[in-house]
Amino acid sequence: MIERRLRQVFSEAGCEGSVAALDVDSENRVMFGDAEPMVAASTFKIVVALELFCQGAEGMLDPTERVLLSPARATPGGQGFCIFEDVAEVSLRDAARMMLTISDNTATDLLIRRVSLSRVHDRLGRLGLDRIRLAGTIQQEFDAIGRDTGHAGWADMARAMSESASPADADRIWERALTSPSLRPGRITSATAGQMAALLQLIWLDRAGPAAACRAVRTLLGQQRLTRKIATGFGGEVRVAAKSGTLPGCASNDVGVVEYPDGSRFAVAVFTRPGRPARPGRRTLPPDSVLGAAARLAVEHLHRRRPSP
Repeated sequence: MIERRLRQVFSEAGCEGSVAALDVDSENRVMFGDAEPMVAASTFKIVVALELFCQGAEGMLDPTERVLLSPARATPGGQGFCIFEDVAEVSLRDAARMMLTISDNTATDLLIRRVSLSRVHDRLGRLGLDRIRLAGTIQQEFDAIGRDTGHAGWADMARAMSESASPADADRIWERALTSPSLRPGRITSATAGQMAALLQLIWLDRAGPAAACRAVRTLLGQQRLTRKIATGFGGEVRVAAKSGTLPGCASNDVGVVEYPDGSRFAVAVFTRPGRPARPGRRTLPPDSVLGAAARLAVEHLHRRRPSP
């Protein structure tokens, strides 16, 4: 029954989706397409933050270490350090705050280089989460997409779009980008809803790494204010700590933990992508409320199954 209702939510929105919802404190779960690899978009930044704070707790680095961020090495993203005109100095942990609260891509790439992809994947492997795979820095991924469109890289593609003779010409370049082989799960950073929800459950139970590291990640996720996707499905009395991810025309995702006033808490991941268009044209993503509706269906199903206090 719940699977049919979830399928209907996505079908009516004209998109494809996957959902995983786990009762943090029991083995109860709702899974729908949860093993399907999907483009992770910015939801993967939780993994980078976890590795940073784990390395800090394990004495491999100091989270208060200060680093310089130069506009010359900024990663495109629309907000945060990429719009700075001057060199900025920031601690590693505050770079993580920028990464999780406003999805800063420049901060993310800085931290990926600092903690290393190999250590990220080693930790994920030890946690049994080998379907969460980072393909590289965000800049590397962007440049691969740009090259697939016949340009030297992302900046060259963006320049060609901005200098196009008409909006239609720019749209055609972006359409080529959306069909890029580098946007396929496995070529770009990807994950499954099931493993992202499992990661959140481990973080909330202090089992993803040292307790101090898990606590730091939970704190930053609770400060995320950039978008509200999962949260649109719940009232103000329900707390949601989450990280969203959006790639226009390709993916709209949200992963987080929903906590009710009675103390029950649920890790939930909702990944969506555009349905196959009936005819060529710009692919559209579902509104945020669709992700909220799917999350609420799954979480409420679990909440009703909890024993009365």
